[in-house]
Amino acid sequence: MLLWINGPFGGGKTQTAHEIRRRLPGSVVCDPEHVGFGLHRMMPPPLRGDFQDLPAWRQGVYEALDLALSKHGGTVIVPMTVVEPAYFQETVGRLRERGHDVRHFALIADRRTVLRRLRERGLGHAVRAVAGKNAPLGRESFAVSKLDLCLERLREPEFAEHLRTDHLTIPQVADHIAAASDLNLTPNTDHPLTGRLRRAWTGARHIRFD
Repeated sequence: MLLWINGPFGGGKTQTAHEIRRRLPGSVVCDPEHVGFGLHRMMPPPLRGDFQDLPAWRQGVYEALDLALSKHGGTVIVPMTVVEPAYFQETVGRLRERGHDVRHFALIADRRTVLRRLRERGLGHAVRAVAGKNAPLGRESFAVSKLDLCLERLREPEFAEHLRTDHLTIPQVADHIAAASDLNLTPNTDHPLTGRLRRAWTGARHIRFD
């Protein structure tokens, strides 16, 4: 089974994916961003646009996930924002046509909620401590520029199943996805502080500098 966790940038996809992996033995996270950033590194900086626009990205993601689903015995978890219907068909759609069991979830939240999460993720806590809670988002400008489009597109029926996350914790989002997919997660025994530290570390590890 493949769990594709969609949502706006800053919507909690990566945190949710790693929470499920932590509590689902045999599962693995396969992040399509690695394909995109690999393609970026091959090109001169002026040519580095949205890597999803590259046919090589869509084909590479399809082939890598097809191989993982065919050879790996456990659940494959994919945290990735895809809001262009044609690109969605070339990735999620083709994997389904191939016969794979793909469960898709779009994490939806209010615009203000997503902006708050963008300020808090990665190094955001440190930035806010120095510059204040209304500090500019800086490196998150791409995410902000795409936010309204993401929220509008992801509400469309083809991007179901929809899951509102404004008032859910990351473990609760993971529980909802697992229940909807008939998967049994191990109980979440985290102390609140332990969970916050783990999620901060996950966020820090996924900061991109290129």
